[in-house]
Amino acid sequence: MSNLWNLSGLQPETRIVLEGETIPAMFWNGVAKRGEQVWMRQKQLGIWRAWSWTQTGNAVREAAGGLLALGFQPGDTASILSNTVIEWVLADIAVLSCGGVSNGIYPTDAASQVHYLCEDSVTSILFVEDDEQLDKALEVRPQLPGLKKIVVFDMEGLRDLDDADVISFDRLRELGREYNAAHREAVMERVRACRPQDLAILVYTSGTTGKPKGAMHSHKGLVYTVHGYNTLVAQDERDERMCFLPLCHIAERMGGEYHALYTGAILNFVENPETVPENVREISPTVFTAVPRVWEKFYSGVMIALKESSPLQQAAYGWGIGVGTQIAAQVLAGEAVGSFLKFKFTLARWIALNNVRKMIGIHRSRFLVTGAAPISPDLVKWYLALGVPMLEVWGMTESCGAATGVPATRMKPGSIGPAASYNEVRLDPATGEILVRGGNVFMGYLNLPEKTAETIDADGWLHTGDVGLMDDEGFFRITDRMKDIIITAGGKNITPSELENELKFSPYITDAVVTGDKRPYLTVIVMIDQENVEKFAQDNDVPFGNYASLTRAAEVQALIQADLDRVNKKFARVEQIKKFWLLDMQLSAEDEELTPTLKLKRKLVEKKYATQVEAMYR
Repeated sequence: MSNLWNLSGLQPETRIVLEGETIPAMFWNGVAKRGEQVWMRQKQLGIWRAWSWTQTGNAVREAAGGLLALGFQPGDTASILSNTVIEWVLADIAVLSCGGVSNGIYPTDAASQVHYLCEDSVTSILFVEDDEQLDKALEVRPQLPGLKKIVVFDMEGLRDLDDADVISFDRLRELGREYNAAHREAVMERVRACRPQDLAILVYTSGTTGKPKGAMHSHKGLVYTVHGYNTLVAQDERDERMCFLPLCHIAERMGGEYHALYTGAILNFVENPETVPENVREISPTVFTAVPRVWEKFYSGVMIALKESSPLQQAAYGWGIGVGTQIAAQVLAGEAVGSFLKFKFTLARWIALNNVRKMIGIHRSRFLVTGAAPISPDLVKWYLALGVPMLEVWGMTESCGAATGVPATRMKPGSIGPAASYNEVRLDPATGEILVRGGNVFMGYLNLPEKTAETIDADGWLHTGDVGLMDDEGFFRITDRMKDIIITAGGKNITPSELENELKFSPYITDAVVTGDKRPYLTVIVMIDQENVEKFAQDNDVPFGNYASLTRAAEVQALIQADLDRVNKKFARVEQIKKFWLLDMQLSAEDEELTPTLKLKRKLVEKKYATQVEAMYR
């Protein structure tokens, strides 16, 4: 099968590819080793501009020198409030090179959240992206006596700003050049003084069940984990990644920035979150990690485009994906694929499937990685049918990202794979909760010893809150969050995520929250895919004036009902969803109903729309 899915290139790497016991030590070893090789690229004014390791090192040394000039001490915290841009990485590594603690803040967070996170972490230096983020910082600055300086990456629109405690990133680098000229070894002395057991980064949880908690990760844990990531599926200096998920989230921080730092893979930064579909086609990453929301969006785009294509194109796709599905089924079953079917698959790729891969931008991808939320097994199989392995990983902020991973040689859609080689994973015999133990498990929650004690038991096991099953090959499957399991009035235990994943496989549904705890039947709150549903309405002459009227249109209601009927056929009668309600307002990351990673907050949605939920039970 290696010639079909190139599985031969998806091998683990156990040797250490870059020395260093701390993140900054590893980075500076990378600068010395890789020199003029390209590490990062970012699009500016329509042109992709490359940053070599040497250039990156110079910028980091200057930024770190600037921090030292401002009196930044070992153990001090600096926070970064920005979208995913190269300056985020430069600031992050500069802070760590000074022996400081680096903390990320979501750019969608409100000013009140910025205040809480800066206060809780005792932030002394705050990096912000632009004037929009600066406004939030200035609003809460009077309540943050420990905040000494605000550093702005992009000064456009701020040329006339006159504030002694707000400086540009360029000015910070100027201060660094002056400081480093007078103290030539100061930055590297800080790097050498940094110890593996020191606190390196804070990653705040999304706060779906209360205030966000600051998960503490040491240099030792971060380095241990990036070594471990390469034992799942290795990447190297020939690989190109796309950096677009929030860098304050553990997925992009570990799987993107730090793993690329360790392996030398090139990081390509998208222009902004809205340009991801366009940028992925330009970048054509060889390794592509994304959350299910992104994979669902790509699939939806293909399905919508297919409806507009000619009958001949539809027939070609139908035949090609059918052949790919045959191949995927046989490989997943561990059966040998005959030479005639291999020939048909080569033809299918030439006729249709390669075009689909290029349309998405995954035609160069050796493999795809999905994580951070559950994904429909049917969606994984669709990507496999295109000829690109999709590997599911599972983990959480507290496990420093991935703790399990599906191996390329034993793919099981619907499974999160066996335990990664660098940690132990087991099920609590009493509750079925998934427990994790290893060097990747976090140090605890900042300022919350009692919450830490609730989460890590006396034997060092991290209690994840996820409930799962394990098969006889050691593969785990998440059934749901412990707190999300629904027990109907009839006593039936329902795992809502399975139903929700099936619904999200529709190009017209972005997210869904199934309800029904202590109720006679299940109902669901649905968030539609605005772009695709609007197109459906326009193509079918469905009148609508705004988003709310779109959700109320009879034709749209029938469209979603058809998807609900499709899903219900896959489940037993007691598990079927009887009624639905469409969220009648367009949500963005700024809205309280969504997490920063754009997932609906179950409890908040159920509470906020309790009236609509009650109406479905009348």
